[in-house]
Parts: sequence; structure tokens; C-alpha cells
Amino acid sequence: MSSAININTAFTLYNKAELIRGGRNYFSALHDMIDKASKSIQLQVYIFEEDETGKEVASRLMKAAKKGIKVQVLLDGYASKGLSTGFKYSMRESGIRLRFFEPIFKGGNYYFGRRLHHKIVVCDGIVSLVGGINISDRYNDMPGTPAWLDWAIKVEGEASFELFKLCNQCYSKQPDDWLLLPKQDIVNALDTNLHCPIRIRRNDWVMGRNEISASYMEMFKKARYEIIIMSSYFIPSLFFRNNIIKALKKGVKIKLILAGISDVGIAKNAERYLYRWALRHGIEIHEYNHNILHGKIAVADGKIVTIGSYNINDISALASIELNLDVEEVTFSKDVHQQLMKIIDNDCSRISPISIIRTYRPSERILQWISYETVRLLFTLFTFYFSKKRNAKK
Repeated sequence: MSSAININTAFTLYNKAELIRGGRNYFSALHDMIDKASKSIQLQVYIFEEDETGKEVASRLMKAAKKGIKVQVLLDGYASKGLSTGFKYSMRESGIRLRFFEPIFKGGNYYFGRRLHHKIVVCDGIVSLVGGINISDRYNDMPGTPAWLDWAIKVEGEASFELFKLCNQCYSKQPDDWLLLPKQDIVNALDTNLHCPIRIRRNDWVMGRNEISASYMEMFKKARYEIIIMSSYFIPSLFFRNNIIKALKKGVKIKLILAGISDVGIAKNAERYLYRWALRHGIEIHEYNHNILHGKIAVADGKIVTIGSYNINDISALASIELNLDVEEVTFSKDVHQQLMKIIDNDCSRISPISIIRTYRPSERILQWISYETVRLLFTLFTFYFSKKRNAKK
């Protein structure tokens, strides 16, 4: 990546933030942003599928490009490999600049290596969506099939311009003059009456970025009474777990909202292996059973929130390219807290030591241990490769 564009990772101030739940609400907001854009649209996402949801988003992007709006799309080369040649051609023919982030060690049925896990949309450098939501029917409310549980944050203001610069930098190793917007135009559009501190946080081990992991450590250190974490694939490292324990020893209550139904069976079994560790230390575990949980969000003391693409495991910490936003604003944070507590109360089952004994036979607990050790081995292989690559660059 070029260092020619300076990305501000400190808190920006002049922002307005809105929590958006995945599904119909998210895609309605996305469609509205695309339709109202007048200068530029940037989309970076892990999964873009050629289904009803993907076709609708692509149609709106192509319509915008044909009107002369500069549209830049960056997709992960593995997760979005299913797009047909005709679909990609139509997008490019309309004027969209479409590129793929190509992973290392890929084949038809496998993928080992670094991946672009961003889920970002930025319009005109002033309004953006950041979260864990991909472009696919699974993340949308379809007839008779509700969306997977996920979240995004809609930001209007200063942080969106930083995201604009970041997307431009990620898309090209050199700044893309085709999509540079005058900073003064953005400054003139800012509403300085707004005050919502937001900072961009990234994890990309290859590039020496470990900011999202640091945000969680900061939460554990500064929290006084409660942290609620929703995570779709919760397999924390020993270092992460030790910091949770430090927070618990200070009297901080830790509540986890985890998947009851998972799209990755081995990851869920590995996660359940850690339940006994969590319960032994007094952590509350709540399994969401209404649908597949895909959200990645946490709130501490109803004061600060982190939200984005980051899963709490070593793939996100040490392999994937991840992006979260930290929001330090009471009104937004209280809304997040209320929404998560509502889900705990209405859509979750609390896990207890007795329920583990009653629910999982010894053979199932052995399978959980095997799954955990298998996943841990895979994490070690991934992170060992990237640690070697990073050290070779020094």
C-alpha cells in the first residue's frame, strides 16, 4: 500500500451515526445511498453473489456509473469467485471500475491465506456504511426467509471522508487520481454542529495493523461494570482470554451473545469447547437461536462501541484484512446496549454448566475438543505463514 494518502485513525468528531440491523433495513439504506450519490460510490466487500440481492445492488451501481458517477468496486477474489463472466463484463461495460483482491494459495475448492474481509460502502466521501454484511440473499430478508442477524453503522460526516481515502488506497497501490475528491468540498459539506467521535480501526497483520484487537484490549482495561460482545465465531486467543479474565477480576460483567445455529459447524463445535472455560470464570453465555448469527459488535459500559467485520479469533486478528469503527458517543452506545439486551431477553437461551451436561453427551464433548484443536492448528498454520512474511519484510 502506498503511504501517499494519510488515513486518520484518531477519533474524528463531526459525525452522525445510526445503528442499522441487517436485512431489509440495511439494503434499503444501501439502495438509497447509491441512488442519491452524485460524485462517487466505493464498495468493498468479502462476498458479492449473483443472486437476487446482488443483481439489485449491481443494477443500481451500473445505473449510477452510466450517469457519470465514479463507481469503484473491490471484491475478495475467493469469496466472490462465483460471479459469472457475463455479470462482471456488464459491470465493467457500464463504467464501473471492478477489481478483485487475489488471495494467496487458492484453488477451485480451497483457499489458504490473507483475505479482504471489509464490508464498506462510501458515497460522495460524506456518507458510509460499515459492518459485517455481505451482498447476498443470506443477509437480506427474502420471502419466507429472514436475514442472518448482522449489523452495520451508517455514518454521515468526517469519518466517511477518512473511509473514502482508505477505500481509494486499498483499491490501488498508488492513489487513484480518477477518484480523488477535493478535501475542501468535503469540509464544506460537514455539519460542525454534529458531535459523535468515531475512529477507523484496522487489522492487517501483513501491513503491521493490529488496531481492532487493541480496541478490545482497551475496552477490557477501561470498562468499569459491563461489556457485551456479540461474535459469530468466538474462538479467542489465550492473550484475548487473559485480558477478559483481568476485566472480570475488576468486577466487570462479561456477556457473550453467540450463535446457536452456525453456518460453520466445526467453528461452532470449537467455540462450544470454550464454554466450560467461560462459565468457570463467571462469563454469561447467551446463544441466539432465532436464525444464523453473523454480527460482530461490542459495547462497554454503554459508552463505547466497536462494530465491523472483525471476528474474535486468530484469523481476524492475524490473517484477514478487517475494518471496524469505534464510536464513543453515549446516545449511540446506549442504543446498541438496548438492542443487544433485547436480543438476550427475547431471542437467546442462556447456557449454564448444568445445561452443558444435559445437552452434550461425552462423545459430543470429545468432538468439540477435536474441533477446537483442529481449528487451533489451522489458525497456527495461517498465522505462522503471515508472521514469517511480515518478519521477512523488516
